Amino acid sequence: MEHAFGPLGADGVVHLRAGGTSLVVDTAGAGLPRVLHWGSDLGELSDSALVALRLSSIPQVVSSTVDRVVPLSLLPEQSRGWLGTPGVQGHRDGHDFSPAFVVDTPALDSLDGTVAHRLTVSGADADAGLGLTVELELTVSGLVRTRATLTNTSETTGYTLDAVLLALPVPTRAQEILDFTGRHLRERSPQRHAFTLGTHLREGRRGRTGADATLLLIAGAPGFSFETGEVWALHVAWSGNHRTLAERTPGGDGFLGGGELLLPGEGTLAPGAAYATPWVYGSWGRGLDEMAARFHGYLRSRAQHPVSPRPVVLNTWEAVYFHQDLGALTALADRAAEVGVERFVLDDGWFRHRRDDHAGLGDWYVDEVVWPDGLGPLVEHVRSAGMQFGLWVEPEMINVDSDLARKHPDWILATGNRLPPEARFQQVLDLANPAAYDHILERLDSLVREYAIDYLKWDHNRDLVEAGSTSHGRPGVHDQTLAVYRLIDELKARHPDLEIESCSSGGARADLGILERTDRIWASDCIDALERQQIQRWTGLLLPPELVGAHVGSPVSHSTGRAHTLTFRAGTALFGHLGVEWDLRRASPSDLAELAGWIALYKATRGLLHTGRVVHVDHPDPALLVHGVVAEDGSAGIYALVAIATSAWYPPGHVRLVGLDPDASYRLAPLEPATAVPSLGGHTPPPWWAVGVVLTGRVLAEVGVQAPNLLPDSLVLLAANRL
Repeated sequence: MEHAFGPLGADGVVHLRAGGTSLVVDTAGAGLPRVLHWGSDLGELSDSALVALRLSSIPQVVSSTVDRVVPLSLLPEQSRGWLGTPGVQGHRDGHDFSPAFVVDTPALDSLDGTVAHRLTVSGADADAGLGLTVELELTVSGLVRTRATLTNTSETTGYTLDAVLLALPVPTRAQEILDFTGRHLRERSPQRHAFTLGTHLREGRRGRTGADATLLLIAGAPGFSFETGEVWALHVAWSGNHRTLAERTPGGDGFLGGGELLLPGEGTLAPGAAYATPWVYGSWGRGLDEMAARFHGYLRSRAQHPVSPRPVVLNTWEAVYFHQDLGALTALADRAAEVGVERFVLDDGWFRHRRDDHAGLGDWYVDEVVWPDGLGPLVEHVRSAGMQFGLWVEPEMINVDSDLARKHPDWILATGNRLPPEARFQQVLDLANPAAYDHILERLDSLVREYAIDYLKWDHNRDLVEAGSTSHGRPGVHDQTLAVYRLIDELKARHPDLEIESCSSGGARADLGILERTDRIWASDCIDALERQQIQRWTGLLLPPELVGAHVGSPVSHSTGRAHTLTFRAGTALFGHLGVEWDLRRASPSDLAELAGWIALYKATRGLLHTGRVVHVDHPDPALLVHGVVAEDGSAGIYALVAIATSAWYPPGHVRLVGLDPDASYRLAPLEPATAVPSLGGHTPPPWWAVGVVLTGRVLAEVGVQAPNLLPDSLVLLAANRL
């Protein structure tokens, strides 16, 4: 590691390059750093070229503004003339509301591993009694990430911090915004609109990330798509309340910004106390796929990223719900093992008093009535069948009808002398309370040790409403979020091989904060394959397939009532961390045989699916989705052609297949078992279908091949292998 002190780069202009991204930062003077360029790699630039870039970036001073250029720094300051959203909002009993930070000499580190470069700037406002440290990093994959720590340096008085906003500038050619909303059973719904003057603000006040949260806030050139158009995206890596915004001023300055949303009192800093923001991530790309690839590359480079093949999961919820019985579950386990399942997960209903969702949360002891001999007989049966054993828990929640609540009503997050409204008949356990934290840690640790549990499905089934801390009476979302992080970290430290899934009413806690310490997310409680095509499509902008739970449901979806073929259900789940959520005891022999074939295909291809580049084709027909995964070395690719509706085109015409080595030749052929005649609607497929075809990657990307006509809600798979 090398440290550079004194003026950095060319008269303070620093050029950081990695992963196809350039980040040019102006650190000259006593102010906070200003980003001059965040985007495409500018190549090697001389010192004079960097100084010229800075000079050419300075706008003129126009009428009716302050009499100097107003910088847009990583934390914009009104004290320097910025009249948009400020980077630091707070006060000291009404004073010191507009800090003016003077920075020390920055430090630049060149690193190895996940992060390529780190720029650290420290400064202070002596009059306001505030210290500040800002970290700006460029990862090997080309992600930018930044965070700040604000310290109350006063020795006598407290400081009320309302917000810290980190900002990354975007150019004026970014004229459109794509963000996301959603709800339970329909997460990650895209919405697109103009990037106009003013502020587009998204706030999450649910105490968790939220099903309606925007996974990413994306600004881009008009008409940007998966393949084309420059895009800049921002993500706040925090699992509690948060703010994300896109702002543009009449002067043309535009930025994407974000941070934690602090509730009143959560940012109170005693003398000497400090507040650290979550990491705020930014990714640039030419098209959404390139932007997403930088997130995928970063996640895959982490030391804690899952490296073993992602095991096929069977989760028991939609098979038995609360009706747990040793005989039924061992029979289900037998069917699971027969079709190739590798991990059996016992869902909700195994602990004391839990016959429905009205009672028992918090009583994390195996129910003596349902399981008179404990879970041991089931665990032994599952392991004897060659499968790992997993267990559902919801450690952050408590039912009022529970032994724990009756013994410790003071452990429930609440405001004043009233309980918040119930959601799913439950309240929230205050894990920032040391006694409550220790109790839950002991229970989880004991369960994992007793049964050598391989996997926890960690659920979180309600928003935090009036989440007052039991220890100090102020809002407790910030402390609760940090306590959950500590709890998971400690549990994993004690059990290094334990894997944990982040489930939150489905996909309501999908963020890089929780994924720093968990091994996948449950994308949605809806496993209707048609809905999942869209949910997984947009979740994949942040997360690679191996981190997204995707299960094969029953023939009729429990959440929508739709009926789908096994080909459509399994072919959809293939492009994730595959599992099964289906009562296999009631499946026909032919269905079991077909499911076994799909699981065998997943096992044969997960090495590619979970390491390759995710690609989407900008196909003009909205009725047909075309996506796939291509090996990093270009040796192979697997593509799905997915009919989500009837088409105006009959037959559908050419589909392009992108991402392969343009100069290499590939044999393209349908991939079993997704070639069933029912998907083709009784039509004879195009002539190349039966024998395959050899074409170059360039021809496949520019011309493509004739697609077969598909019935709605059906799909086929194509495999391309380099010759």
